[in-house]
Amino acid sequence: MAQEGESGRHGSARQLRPVLRPVRAGNGFEEALEQILQVVRLGLVPGGERLPAERDLAELLGISRVTLREVLKVLQDQRLVESRRGRYGGTFVLPRTVSPGEDELRRRVAAVDVEDVLRFREVLETGAADLCATHGLTDEGAERLRTALAATHDAPLPDYRRRDTLLHLTLAELSGSASLTAQYAAVRATVNDLLDCIPLLVRNLEHSQHQHTALVEAVLDGDAEAARAVMREHCAGTAALLRGFLA
Repeated sequence: MAQEGESGRHGSARQLRPVLRPVRAGNGFEEALEQILQVVRLGLVPGGERLPAERDLAELLGISRVTLREVLKVLQDQRLVESRRGRYGGTFVLPRTVSPGEDELRRRVAAVDVEDVLRFREVLETGAADLCATHGLTDEGAERLRTALAATHDAPLPDYRRRDTLLHLTLAELSGSASLTAQYAAVRATVNDLLDCIPLLVRNLEHSQHQHTALVEAVLDGDAEAARAVMREHCAGTAALLRGFLA
């Protein structure tokens, strides 16, 4: 595998930390597969780009490289990733070849209780914002949050959803609750599946960016009430779009 740093086109191990965490003993293979599948489903490493180096993935997951290679072999067999050799080799996420159409939209909507997903997301998001603001962040945590916010401001339109997802995952992780982070990663993957079925609207993204900025400011100021209110409003905006397009 290529070592991290040999090419700019790879997923950052640090960026994936909210989703990739040490697995429990006994189900290492299964839990590692679940987590890397989440990374792919969430689009945290875009199609055509490389996953972090094997040593970094194995360290994040707390598994051996032998187990990790078994996981990556399953993903290759499912045509989700491919392995490339050479100086700039590694494991690359394969691009999605088909955009969801009307049939796919109906399938996705039928497979989930949209209202349940949206309400659960709001509970998790407002809870994470509250915890971060109430308990405060370390200097490192505050810098990570600022960096994630700045990345959304600079995002080209095709990459916006990935960076938006990373900002919200970072906030969830900084809440200090591993259970909340895991639950949020799962529900966000479902939300992103639904969002993939509707268009990116520039005006909505501009509004979201104002909300993101206000949210981060409230968290860093330790204003839990404002953080909850902004996050609740932000979730309501996304919910309104989804209800409008999916009705």
